[in-house]
Amino acid sequence: MSRLTGVGVLVTRPDHQAHHLCRLIEAEGGIAVGLPALDIRAAADRPAIKAAIGPVDRFSLLVFVSANAVRFGGDLLGQRRDLRIAAIGKATALALNVAGHRVSIIPRGGSDSETLLATPELRHMAGQRVLIVRGRGGRELLGETLASRGAEVVYAEVYERQPAHPSREKLAEIEELWRHGGINVYTATSSELLEALIGIVTPRCRELMDSTALLTGAARVAERAAGFGLGSPVILAHAPDDEALVQALVDWRESRIRPPQP
Repeated sequence: MSRLTGVGVLVTRPDHQAHHLCRLIEAEGGIAVGLPALDIRAAADRPAIKAAIGPVDRFSLLVFVSANAVRFGGDLLGQRRDLRIAAIGKATALALNVAGHRVSIIPRGGSDSETLLATPELRHMAGQRVLIVRGRGGRELLGETLASRGAEVVYAEVYERQPAHPSREKLAEIEELWRHGGINVYTATSSELLEALIGIVTPRCRELMDSTALLTGAARVAERAAGFGLGSPVILAHAPDDEALVQALVDWRESRIRPPQP
């Protein structure tokens, strides 16, 4: 029997990022229900951003903080293949590789600013000029820490995140499914996504979130959920990539059906 048979999972990633996770859930027999909570779009002033940055070879290091940063900012690299590039995690590194770029620095055991900052290559940054490619309003930890280590930090904020606007019909469909037990888990891979989800679901769905497990790959999202007053049991994967999320989900399911030890 497939390991997630009968488990309904509300997948809240932006539509273009959700397909792989949905396929993995369905391959295990689960039911993936899509409700993108954020819309991702290119920053309206990208030409001005590109002009302000100037030639990228003046930077000692270019840091891409997400696959979206590659999607909307990969063209900043042009045809250069000799640049020193850091990726915040495996998905970001893969997006860079697919675009034909070699990643010099990638953290092991995580996909966030903390694990990237722990890499030996970023411990001593005096005199280095760093370009961080990210979305507008991203976390400040990475840039602030690199600056405190002596780097000159410049941001290229190449995309914007906005709460999605699902139709009333879609929200009613989700509520009906949730009320009748069709959603057992909901995902949130960032604090911003979680906040957006809370803002777009119906009041009844917001109530149901308290008794529905939250699947995430970041401890700070679980902490933010508590700050929002959510009572959701948390399924914490060891990383935010799709494979780790599904494995955590499988482990959670198996722990619920495993017979008690004598």
